[in-house]
Parts: sequence; structure tokens; C-alpha cells
Amino acid sequence: MHLFSQADERLVKRLLSPLVVVPHCLFGPSFDSFDMSTKLSLAIALGTVTLLGALSPSAIAKAPPFTSRTAEEAQASSDLGSKAQLSLGPQQNEENASLADQIILEGEGKDTIVDGKAQQVQYQQALSGCDFRSEGCGCGDCNYQWRLLPQGVIYRSYLAGVNESRFRSVWNDQDNDGDNWDISLGGRATILRYGTGGDVRPEGFEIGIEGAGLTRLDPEEDHDVSATDYRFGIPVTWGDARRQFKVAYYHLSSHVGDEFLIKNPGFTRLNYSRDVLVLGYSVYPDENSFIPGNGNLRFYGEMGYAFVNDVSEPWEFQFGIDYAPTQGTGFRGAPFVAFNGHLREEVDFGGNFVAQAGWAWRRSAASGLLRFGFEYYNGKDDQFSFFDNSVQKTGFGIWYDY
Repeated sequence: MHLFSQADERLVKRLLSPLVVVPHCLFGPSFDSFDMSTKLSLAIALGTVTLLGALSPSAIAKAPPFTSRTAEEAQASSDLGSKAQLSLGPQQNEENASLADQIILEGEGKDTIVDGKAQQVQYQQALSGCDFRSEGCGCGDCNYQWRLLPQGVIYRSYLAGVNESRFRSVWNDQDNDGDNWDISLGGRATILRYGTGGDVRPEGFEIGIEGAGLTRLDPEEDHDVSATDYRFGIPVTWGDARRQFKVAYYHLSSHVGDEFLIKNPGFTRLNYSRDVLVLGYSVYPDENSFIPGNGNLRFYGEMGYAFVNDVSEPWEFQFGIDYAPTQGTGFRGAPFVAFNGHLREEVDFGGNFVAQAGWAWRRSAASGLLRFGFEYYNGKDDQFSFFDNSVQKTGFGIWYDY
């Protein structure tokens, strides 16, 4: 399935070429024998192995492939619009105002009679110079151009990544510690993009912003705040509907709640914080991949290095699998399944494992994702004020991802 013209493909390859240098240095001359997907997967995941989970979704509408038009095609469409306007004449009565009357459009070397809905689309195309063949594309939406504050994000959040910037509410039953309530109040947005827009899946190059307050409440202690982690980041991402790349910076710092410190006077407060540079890669396999996919299955991996850190150690690695709708679902929705592993140097490269499953809704390919489902968490605590505690918890959650 080709989403770009040859000119666009050459542009994407030029954007991605710097990333190929890093894995080549890591794996030596034998690296050249691998295909691009294998090269990037090996470099980012660093040999980590992910588990495959697949669940067949209900039928989801798919937008037909779009091919960017050349300058000659755009000019021809513009010329066609002028001829269509002339064929209609300067005035139009009520009978032909609905565009149901026949309009003579010039085809490939001959005149073609077009009527009904097909005629409306072609007439609209002729007047505007736009290509409406792709669902969700308005005038210019599917063309590459600079866009300020566009809809959607190219590199989506990891569904089972508990420290991602999003809206989240998970009511947990934690072994040996009763109930707790994990809340995320945050989000993500694109500031500037060179790429597509509208309701189609975003493609191109973009600079974004993300941030969240990750809070834990204790329902058994009058909903006291146990701790809160604060996160802020600037992701720089590029990619298309199949492959996405990320270079990012984020800051994270952890703070123990006042009520918790009052009720636990012997607790030693830790100033856990880190400023991190991140390199990430994700891929949606197609039907011709080593592991076939239908556009809803995603593999990802990232590594982060903290150049400023307190209590924490520099290195961390994250990897996993998402299976969720990438196109609009309507009211019916579709199932999702997600797995995530997060390894951290300060706990000797232990960490945590998270599994989620439930039901999801998406308005369009560019919109956010609303999810209801269940979560299982096992490993080191995701509240970094208690980073060295081992926990196991199960719960029900609501998430909204950007």
C-alpha cells in the first residue's frame, strides 16, 4: 500500500537517513545485509524480545490509498475547474443548482458525461484543485505543507506505558497494600508539522509538547495524596502510517504527599529526578511483513539516557506491543490489547511489566483514543518516590490517549 508519490518517498528517506548511521556502528558490516525494518528494530530494541498478542477487531473503515499529485496534475485539475465553470455558465437556475444536471467534463482526450454523486465529487475537485479520493481529506489536508497546531500526533503514546502523558484513572487492588487510585492529568499536542493534516492519519515531521501530573491517592486514608510524579517533554518525531521515529527530551521529578509524610514520619524522602534524551522507533507491520499485520498491530522500543539524574541512574529501556484501532470506529468501538516492559538501571535493569485489555473508540484516524479496560501491573513501583518497592496490582481503568 503506497501512501506517497515517489517524490514524497525520497523526502522521507532523506529525513530518516541519519538514524541508519547509529545501528550501523552498533552492529558492524553484517548490518548491511538486513532490511531497513530489521535494522531499525534491532537498533532500538537492542535485542529485547516482545510478546505477540493479537485479537481480531470488528470491521473498521479504512481510508483508500492516497497518492500526492504532481505539479502537472494539480495544474490540469485547475484547468479542468475553469472548463467546468465555463460549461455551467455564469448563471444557474434552481433545477441545476443541486448539481444533479449533467456537466461536461473533459476526460482523457474526449468529453465525458458525468451525473449524480460522482459528478458532484468531480465538479468539486475541478473547482478547488483538491483531491478528495482519500476519506477525511479536505482541500490540501493530504498534501505535505507547514501546519501550525495541527490535529493528532505522528508518534502515538504507548498504551500500556504507565508513565505516558495522558488522561488516566485506574482503580487498583494492590497485594499487601489494599486499594490505591492512580491518576494522570496530562496530554500531548503538536506545535508544528511539515506533513499532512485533517482527519487522516498524520504523516511527516513534527515538534510537539507533552506533560502530566501522575498522582496516587489512597482511598483507605481519606483519599490522601501518597505521591505525585511530574513530567514535561518535547518530542521531535517523523514517520508515516507504518513507521514512526522519535527523538525526545523529558524531565521527571517525584514528590511525596504531605499527608503521607505526616502519617509516616519515619519515611525517608528521596529527591528522585531525571532529565532524559530518548530515541524511539515503532512499526505497524503490513500483510507482507515477517509478522503480518492489518494496520492495528504495533511494535515499539525506545532507550533513554538521563544526562542529569538524582537517585535514578542514567539508562532505561522500554518496549512492547499495542493492538488497537487506528481508524475511526463509530459508536461500536473495537477491542484493544497492550503489553509494556520498562527496564531501569537503578533497579539493576529490573522494572515492571504491564498488560491491558478492553474496548476502545476513535473518532477518526487523527483523533485521540478513548479506552475502558483492565490492567495488570507487576514489578517495581511506578511512583518513583517508592521506586525500589516491588508491587503487584490489578485494576479497572479509563484512558484517553492523544
